[in-house]
Amino acid sequence: MTYKSLSVFVVLLLLVSFTAIAQTGTLKGVILNSTNTPISDVNITAGNSGTTTDENGYYSIKIPANQEITVVFTHITFKSITATFNLKNGEDVEFHPVMDEAVEQMSTVVISGKTRKDVQGIITLQPETIRNIPGANSGVENLLKTLPGVSSNNELSTQYSVRGGNFDENLVYVNGIEVYRPFLIRSGQQEGLSFVNTDLVQNVDFSAGGFQAKYGDKLSSVLDITYRKPYQFGVSADLSLLGASVSVEGRSKDSKFTGIVGMRYRDNSLLVNAKETETNYDPKFADVQTFLTYKFTDKFQLSFLGNASINKYNYEPETRQTNFGTLQNPLALLVFYEGQERDKYETYFGALKGTYLVNDDLTLNLIASSYHTVEEEHFDILAQYRLGEVNTNIGDEDLGEVEFSEGIGGQLNHGRNDLDALITTIEHQGSYKKDDNDFEWSIKYTNEDIRDRLVEWEVIDSAGFSINPPSSDAFNDQPYSPYSGPLEPFQNVRAKNKTQIDRLQAYLQWSRRMDIGNNEAWLNVGARAHNWTVSGEGIESTSQTVFSPRAQFAIKPNWDKDMLFRIGTGLYYQPPFYRELRDSSGTVRPDVKAQKSFHVVLGNDYSFKMWDRPFKLTTEAYYKKITDVNPYTLENVRIRYRAKNNAEAYAYGLDMRLNGEFVPGTESWFSFGYLKTEENIDDRGYIARPTDQRLKFAALFQDYVPSLPKMKMYLNLVYNTGLPGGSPSYADPYEYQNRLPDYKRADVGFQYVIVDDKDDYQSGWRKPFKYLSIGIEIFNVFDVQNSITNTWVRDVYSKRQYAIPNYLTPRVFNVRTSMRF
Repeated sequence: MTYKSLSVFVVLLLLVSFTAIAQTGTLKGVILNSTNTPISDVNITAGNSGTTTDENGYYSIKIPANQEITVVFTHITFKSITATFNLKNGEDVEFHPVMDEAVEQMSTVVISGKTRKDVQGIITLQPETIRNIPGANSGVENLLKTLPGVSSNNELSTQYSVRGGNFDENLVYVNGIEVYRPFLIRSGQQEGLSFVNTDLVQNVDFSAGGFQAKYGDKLSSVLDITYRKPYQFGVSADLSLLGASVSVEGRSKDSKFTGIVGMRYRDNSLLVNAKETETNYDPKFADVQTFLTYKFTDKFQLSFLGNASINKYNYEPETRQTNFGTLQNPLALLVFYEGQERDKYETYFGALKGTYLVNDDLTLNLIASSYHTVEEEHFDILAQYRLGEVNTNIGDEDLGEVEFSEGIGGQLNHGRNDLDALITTIEHQGSYKKDDNDFEWSIKYTNEDIRDRLVEWEVIDSAGFSINPPSSDAFNDQPYSPYSGPLEPFQNVRAKNKTQIDRLQAYLQWSRRMDIGNNEAWLNVGARAHNWTVSGEGIESTSQTVFSPRAQFAIKPNWDKDMLFRIGTGLYYQPPFYRELRDSSGTVRPDVKAQKSFHVVLGNDYSFKMWDRPFKLTTEAYYKKITDVNPYTLENVRIRYRAKNNAEAYAYGLDMRLNGEFVPGTESWFSFGYLKTEENIDDRGYIARPTDQRLKFAALFQDYVPSLPKMKMYLNLVYNTGLPGGSPSYADPYEYQNRLPDYKRADVGFQYVIVDDKDDYQSGWRKPFKYLSIGIEIFNVFDVQNSITNTWVRDVYSKRQYAIPNYLTPRVFNVRTSMRF
């Protein structure tokens, strides 16, 4: 493929084309002496480039990418250090040498070849890419949805499913500490902010399956986030029509204390007001996060990770009109609303982590954390609807209006749901290195104290009479004959639970690098144990234990072609969380077992050069055999479990990702995924699971204008085939196996960089800025009508039920500016 043909490809996507700039990587860090004191005025040279450390010992230098570059660190009173680096284009590497007056320094350090993450099948995402890629809900999850095996049909949600799993089957860690999300959220527009603040992120690792024993007990994936330790004072801000974020970071003069604080505010009105439902919408999503570290000695440091999030969602719908049907028989649903919904989600999280470096080989950690969430979901909404035929006479002043009603009715939804959960954890972690052997272990205790009140009911009045619940045997054929039976809500759920879950978890794993003939090989073997006890008011105390062995093996043959092969396998258990213990009636069932999955993942990485630029093709085939399955229904992002282990399931598929420099100086990728997952409930036969996303294609493309390299373009393209669903939550899944329409979405952003790291303005209004950009974003470029659920209404004449799609966001324009000081 020539560069010209590549440009034609980009033009076909969005009628834009761009080109190249120089390829460089960034090397940065802090240089200390043997007493942990920063060294200023250290000379750093790399070829024809050079720099010096500041008063805090900090340095940053650009070096050419994709070639071995020797960097020399010199100082008049210290021994010099020489290190060799081979960085990818745009890659940031931290290197913190310690200069000594009395001993010989290291001669050469070479950073190249396969990393441990390649061996483990972990995908690493660059923080700068995460911050730049456009999306209705931008952030880490927005980028994850472009990876193979990761699916989501809701751009307003940060939730995602991986290889047939649901939203609750994904682990999220920040600095080695597991984090949680609110319980009661039922729609994407209520979510607001992801826990992960991208302004604070240093590193993002993601594994879609077959992960090591050190990661916890979930069935699908691991997202491992590392927040950064700052090396100098800085302020950054990001402003758009959807909200704002500000972060402040700094380091003390003696380099012992570092701190970074991020504040975010988000307003989804721009997106929600563009939908077909007219509303009075007042959302307030805000949070504050901080990561602080203090180094007491060379061996001991203490860090604190904190988060406070207050999300308020006030929603007052007014009217809605949805046109559907066919060209020959166009129909419309017209709804008039009364009432409102008021939700509040407050979460507070704090974690202290102490790290003690016993020696160069042994590291010990102690972590104590607490997560507290207080959630309220209160609503009373009356919806009165007309279902009718639409005027299709072109030129008529009533074109598109409902002119003949086939059905009338209404429904009243009431909810008073409150939840208070406190999760407290204490954990010891350790690692020990001996020659080429690495040992890691942990023991962890968690107490979950949850108080929950669930009050929900729904009354449906269709065609002039009240509809009985699905479980009722009474027949109501009003208005043709009077009905003398009791009036009951169509759905009625009432429960009050006080539940405690005590968990004890532990893992031990061993890793080793070895040579098999002329081939490099890596081996990891480990196991986890998990015991939990469920108790509470009116709950019989129940304890269970599971044991989970896991293993990984990778080999890099001594071939001319750069190939890496790996296999991961093991048993993966998911002990039930509170939501999985609560059935659809609100009753807590303490005897629910852990879902069990046997994984096999076969992977291959093929690294090569094309157009004299680096590329990598990653391919993974996987199979999961899942038993003791806890079936569930999925409505938007709310999951309701049956709290019964009455099913078995399987999932298999193929994921492929080609990433590299399609345009010189930028990383882009194309993803493809095939998945099939089915479940057998009560031996009734296999049917598609709610997450059976059969085909997935995604692309992330970065480019810039040839004659104006500061003008950049970012494209985020996702196509998913339709999910099974859209049926009422009370429906029998064996009777409703229809699929939702395919999900098709393209977001694009155009950004002009006014000031970047290469600029050095000594005067004028641009002098205070280290970085400044402004741009526009277009969400859902092609204005595709995607739907995530259906509204079900009845026709009084034919007694048919119609599935009226609930559409997601249309095309929306956003303006955004980013800056650093």
